[in-house]
Amino acid sequence: MNVKVLLTFLALAVVAIIALNWILAVGLARSPTCPVVVLNDKIHQEIEQQRNTLPWLFGDLSPEEMTSVLEYLKSHLGVKLVSCNKALPSDNFIYLIELQVPPKGEVLRFLNGQGSKPPRKARAVVVFGGQAEPNVTEYIVGNLLKPTYHKDVTSQKYQGVNFNSRPLPTSEYVEIFFKMGLGKVAQVLKESFGVDAKGLLPLDSAPRGFKSGDRETWFPFLRNIGGLFMHPVPFEVLMDHSSKNSSDWKVKKVYYNGQYFDSLEHLADDYSNGRVKKIMLHRKQDEPNYASLKPRGETRKVLPPMQYEPEGIRYHYEENWVNYLGWNFAFRQNVESGLQLFNIEFQGKRIVYELSIQDLTSVYGGITPSIMRTKFLDTAYGIGRLTNELVMGVDCPYVATYIDTHHFLDSEEPQTVRNSICVFEQNFGKPLRRHTSSWFPPLSYGGLSNSALVLRSISTIGNYDYVFDFIFYQNGVLETKVQATGYAQTTFYSKDGLKYGTRIEENILGNIHTHFLHFKVDLDVEGTQNCFETKDVVYEKQKNPLNPDVEEFMPTINRQVLETEDQAAFKVGQKTPKYLSFINLNSNNEWGHPRGYRIRVVSYTPDNLPPEDPQEKGISWHRYQLAVTQHKEGERTSSSMFNQNDPWNPAVYFAGFINNETIKNQDLVAWVTAGFLHIPHSEDVPNTATVGSEVGFLLQPVNYFKQDPSIFSMDSVYIESASKEQEDHCKTNPMACLPKMASCVQPFPLFTYGQTED
Repeated sequence: MNVKVLLTFLALAVVAIIALNWILAVGLARSPTCPVVVLNDKIHQEIEQQRNTLPWLFGDLSPEEMTSVLEYLKSHLGVKLVSCNKALPSDNFIYLIELQVPPKGEVLRFLNGQGSKPPRKARAVVVFGGQAEPNVTEYIVGNLLKPTYHKDVTSQKYQGVNFNSRPLPTSEYVEIFFKMGLGKVAQVLKESFGVDAKGLLPLDSAPRGFKSGDRETWFPFLRNIGGLFMHPVPFEVLMDHSSKNSSDWKVKKVYYNGQYFDSLEHLADDYSNGRVKKIMLHRKQDEPNYASLKPRGETRKVLPPMQYEPEGIRYHYEENWVNYLGWNFAFRQNVESGLQLFNIEFQGKRIVYELSIQDLTSVYGGITPSIMRTKFLDTAYGIGRLTNELVMGVDCPYVATYIDTHHFLDSEEPQTVRNSICVFEQNFGKPLRRHTSSWFPPLSYGGLSNSALVLRSISTIGNYDYVFDFIFYQNGVLETKVQATGYAQTTFYSKDGLKYGTRIEENILGNIHTHFLHFKVDLDVEGTQNCFETKDVVYEKQKNPLNPDVEEFMPTINRQVLETEDQAAFKVGQKTPKYLSFINLNSNNEWGHPRGYRIRVVSYTPDNLPPEDPQEKGISWHRYQLAVTQHKEGERTSSSMFNQNDPWNPAVYFAGFINNETIKNQDLVAWVTAGFLHIPHSEDVPNTATVGSEVGFLLQPVNYFKQDPSIFSMDSVYIESASKEQEDHCKTNPMACLPKMASCVQPFPLFTYGQTED
């Protein structure tokens, strides 16, 4: 190649590089980084006002506060304490430490400027197994960060706590499986399932026995492979672990392939001597795993749609407080029951003092010994503790705000769950309201896109994952929504089992079960002196004034203000008035109607467990779709971590809250039940889907405002005609200017999960 040609190529290369740099520069100039929204002075004032109040009142304990309580109790209880992760039932150990929310009266007096700031305190649950009379005690410990006292509140909080009603710490499970001794049936496991004891994993079941004080558990076994809940084997062991001395624990019964045996030795002996109906279920190493969640389709070619904020986020989050377009609220993650929201305000007025999850339950049916009695109460396992890290772009929008939580339950030190709560604004892709005026000219359109704030947490409780959403709409509506996903709980298939489920794989039965969820809604409509009103339609026969011979049925409103708790306890399955509202008879809107908020339950609640079942007392809230009671500090929760293992004599008996007290002009609480029936089907393999499993309720203003407050939203769109001038008028139609306003690129943070960063 001669020099002239070479120089020509070099010159062209330089020109190409310059041109490419120019194109990139122009492209980036047209796609600048989105600006951050500047908060106005009013929001800044609200932030400063709330910064020193809501985190103090409702913020979860910091790891430092938990440690201060731990060290205080170690030095002041006067007994030797063992770390929870090493403790046996015969030891003394601290099981739980978390925030003790101050009494409502103290909080309201402080927020209203009529009282001092309540001190921060903790609640602690201590197991005293090393005593002559073992017991479980709950203490209030104060004040933080430097505790100086502890007070036993067990008897005033619970109607009784049996020592064997305590939840099982991890250390007890470990000791149970050590004492079980599956090596005694090594031949049975190898020949039947092609594995040794390490190739199987136990699953829990509960309640643990037949009466108060029992502590014996059936443990079904699953293959130790991916999607293990879809790989049951016909082998279960009943362990009696009722004694506080683990040396007394023993196997009481064994179930193998539809047959019962008195011990593992009994099974092994009968098996080797040919007195057992055997089964052979070997699984090849290269056999496809139908329960795996690894993708099986083509690899990604096009990214799915994603949302972003073209002018930055429109909400403000700080510690445990959120401000969004007129909404203000605090939140925390209760280690037992999950998310709790406090002091929810809209347009400067408190609407809800407390909105919280109380418990989740599942009642199963089947023919194997574990599943036939299974009734899970998830507070016993820790709904808040079992939250997990949220995956960016899947569990929440990629650019959501992610929040860590801290807890102390069944551990020796505070634990942190990274990114376990997310906050984001969601455009639902449909109007919140709209109307096209087209009957008479000129044509006009008015509407508002449905953008709302979402607070989300997801808990994985064994096989099921629950997605908890609290959604704040611009028209003053607040929605609580729960969706279930995860794996269906299964047993080994037999023809007799079809009465209790569906065959979903060759050897797998998906068992029928119910889901019930309970919520506390402490509404304060224009203060705490509220009434409970019902409204429904009644058809009345009326004569037509123009033709008296003609009678017509006219829908009319039947209004009632209920007087007592018994009147306001609506059983599941009972015909219930369509409007159920908290109202304030002392505060009318501009048109003379009492201001109110309606509770609108969205549920497919199946029949509940009959009250004659002795275990039903532990979940007596199942009876009621909705119940209204007086607010009482002694009735803070409808369930407890102790109800699971002693449902016959529960520590908290919700039905006892309803005792015909007056509910007129009182501080009231609504208790809401939502649920659905799940009969598994083949499409539940490998995983159940969130679609179709949504239940919850809405809180909707009823005559609370003069008009729909969303009419003042900055997102409102109004088009008076189809002319180009109107389309370009950004003041009443921000969508017309979207191409200019959204011409930026939001910076996307690096994807992180666990310790990985890609």
